[in-house]
Amino acid sequence: MPREDRSTWKANYFLKLVQLFDEYPKCFIVGVDNVGSKQMQQIRGSLRGTGVVLMGKNTMMRKAIRGHLEANPDLERLLPHIKGNVGFVFTKADLTEVRQIIIDNKVAAPAKAGALAPVDVFIDAHNTGLGPEKTSFFQALSIQTKISRGTIEILSKVHLIKKDEKVGASEATLLNMLKVSPFSYGLKILQVCEGGTVFHPSILDITDEDMLNKFAEGVRRVASVCLQIGYPTQASVPHSLINGFKRLLAIACATDIEFKEAEQIKAFLADPSAFASLAPAASATEATEEKKEKEAEPEEEESDDDMGFGLFD
Repeated sequence: MPREDRSTWKANYFLKLVQLFDEYPKCFIVGVDNVGSKQMQQIRGSLRGTGVVLMGKNTMMRKAIRGHLEANPDLERLLPHIKGNVGFVFTKADLTEVRQIIIDNKVAAPAKAGALAPVDVFIDAHNTGLGPEKTSFFQALSIQTKISRGTIEILSKVHLIKKDEKVGASEATLLNMLKVSPFSYGLKILQVCEGGTVFHPSILDITDEDMLNKFAEGVRRVASVCLQIGYPTQASVPHSLINGFKRLLAIACATDIEFKEAEQIKAFLADPSAFASLAPAASATEATEEKKEKEAEPEEEESDDDMGFGLFD
């Protein structure tokens, strides 16, 4: 089958990208640094039926989006984020679930000289199994070692590579000798787009419970401020009514004023013993606890004086 010419390929790519934006309401902008073709094929397979991965040159993606702004103006918010080695993951499924699939498709990778370290790398104290002829590698990195049973042993934990620093040739060689793959690479979610809004992926960590707690805290603060300054609002009125009712009860208890809601509290103040039968369960619980305490008390040991004879009788 003959390969299509470049202009046809570009036209098909523009058409495909626009169709995906129209068909899928949600998408991720993902970074693809250090992701190989085999791993990308693996990721596509994992997302089959859930999402569609589309890569391309930044200039082509921007051109396709600009050409579709008339039909979908919200796409303009994506333009500032199309920079570097990025692509799109389109989906109709739950964003949190799709994100988890993307995260799960990371693979371990060895350290390469000149690459930026995505995480801190430590080497624990252990016997490396390497022969004494490799001591120079450890000495070059100022790692304290000793020869134990003919092999090199690291004496203490070492912070070999710091995050966001370039991996040196010596560090990379040492990690490869120790058969340590300290890094893991995969699609890195940079931004999320849903309903025309672009936001950071950390927003997906916010649960419904978190939102309810934040809302309730805001309502409490509004009510506190309104009560303090005497400005009635929907948040403060319930508290104002309750506080006013408490004051009415206090006045009724201190005077001869009568009204229906104050009858019970006035009756209680007049004869508290009449309400003792309302809490039988509490009384029974208290009695049970007292009984347990008495049983737990140790009995006093009888002394020899109480037995009626001395030690030598």
